[in-house]
Amino acid sequence: MSDQNVELRKAGLKVTLPRVKILSILESDPDAHMSAEDVYRALIEAGEDVGLATVYRVLTQFESAGLVTRHNFDGGHSVFELARGEHHDHMVNVDDGTVIEFTNSQIERLQHEIAEQHGFDLVDHSLVLYVRKK
Repeated sequence: MSDQNVELRKAGLKVTLPRVKILSILESDPDAHMSAEDVYRALIEAGEDVGLATVYRVLTQFESAGLVTRHNFDGGHSVFELARGEHHDHMVNVDDGTVIEFTNSQIERLQHEIAEQHGFDLVDHSLVLYVRKK
């Protein structure tokens, strides 16, 4: 059984050809942040016959099952990345839309301290920096 089939079954999803193909596209570049349209284009370029509506539906199913994480960065459209279970933050290049992942222990510590100073426990967060090359 392929890795994609195992992942789909573990997530509680039935193994279907569109799901396997879409998961394969996402796994081909695990650091990618792809829109539904990006996934659709990659499928077309690979000669696969999967409709755009199917791509949207499958990505939503993947999100519900915890296989992918959806991000809504400024600019209006959603991008998806494989859910790897490790926390990271993002920088978005405002000139070309490139998404850069990063982790920083000082930022993580400071966020916990700020929440604590206000009488809260930090349970989750999302940090997006919008950047431009110097």
